[in-house]
Amino acid sequence: MTATRQRAKAAPHLGAAAGLDDDELLAMYRMVALARAVDERMWILNRAGRIPFVISGQGHEGAQVGVTWALRKGHDWIAPFYRSIAMCMTFGMSARDIMLAQYARASDPSSGGRQMPGHYGDRRHNLLSVSSPVATQILHAVGIALAAKIRGTAQVALTAMGEGLSNQGDVHEALNFAAIHKLPFVFLVENNGYAISVPAVMELAVPDVAARAAGYGIPGVVVDGADVLACYVAAKTAIERARAGDGPTLIEAKVTRLTGHSSDDQQTKYRTEEEMALEKGRDALPRFRDQLRAAGILTPAVEAALTEEIAAIVTDATEFAEGEPDPEPSTAMRWVYAEDWPSETPPPWGFGEGDDDAGSGSEGGGPAAGGD
Repeated sequence: MTATRQRAKAAPHLGAAAGLDDDELLAMYRMVALARAVDERMWILNRAGRIPFVISGQGHEGAQVGVTWALRKGHDWIAPFYRSIAMCMTFGMSARDIMLAQYARASDPSSGGRQMPGHYGDRRHNLLSVSSPVATQILHAVGIALAAKIRGTAQVALTAMGEGLSNQGDVHEALNFAAIHKLPFVFLVENNGYAISVPAVMELAVPDVAARAAGYGIPGVVVDGADVLACYVAAKTAIERARAGDGPTLIEAKVTRLTGHSSDDQQTKYRTEEEMALEKGRDALPRFRDQLRAAGILTPAVEAALTEEIAAIVTDATEFAEGEPDPEPSTAMRWVYAEDWPSETPPPWGFGEGDDDAGSGSEGGGPAAGGD
């Protein structure tokens, strides 16, 4: 007991200020590391010609895990964006689910193999399907927040996007509406400094997106996106405020983008080697790892066990997705056009004739946006 007291006095527990114990800190680190490993495997599969496209979240994982950890899984809602790999996994999606989306398999919970990779969503986990028109997810999340307020469910809706997307007109409309009606909504901007190849200084007339929050009369918070615990604390405060009926908060996490915009982008054409080397120092994964090591939480034995477990999960997810079937071509128009065709003659594209469950959403659980 004496030794414990002395240690606590000399060096407060790493998660004390955030209200997190050792097990929670390790679980958060595990998720950051697992999301990174899944992301890295996706790039390998793309370069090997196994999957067509990757849009990466490398460098964003710490902010996503930290922020999402403060939400109530299975109760609150998230409208993610294309880099939200770690966010979706933290909220309930598995490595298998992510890989199924990359391979566009029939059992893909995001869309049944119908959308391009990066359109994550899962109705089982209150993850709304990513919308292809960028930034429109904020309107969907604000709508969910409005419904939660009307129904009195004490749910909070969160959406995320990059700083480039935050310049869309939809963002103004959504924030204005959410602020006026004090909706239970949190807006996370993951600012990695680039909108594809356009640097932030050519996107914004202010140094921080969070500065715009003042125009809506809501809090705007800037947080280091490489500091997992700081992101958690910022989100926890915003979520508690939203749940209490005090309205939305804009959180801007300053993150780094460790890869090109996507697997089709060559960032060396617009970023110097010096800049990219410097950005590696802003990576949340090694920083969080070092924090946990220094605190005596991530011991060599624990770290070795986690490394082995994560490698096995990624291998399993890859092999599982490789072995799953593609969607049946006859179901290509399902969830695209109205299936109660207002005519005695079926449309020329058909409804998947011979498939008794057409339109029921039974194939792969149906897409995230399907059903009720």
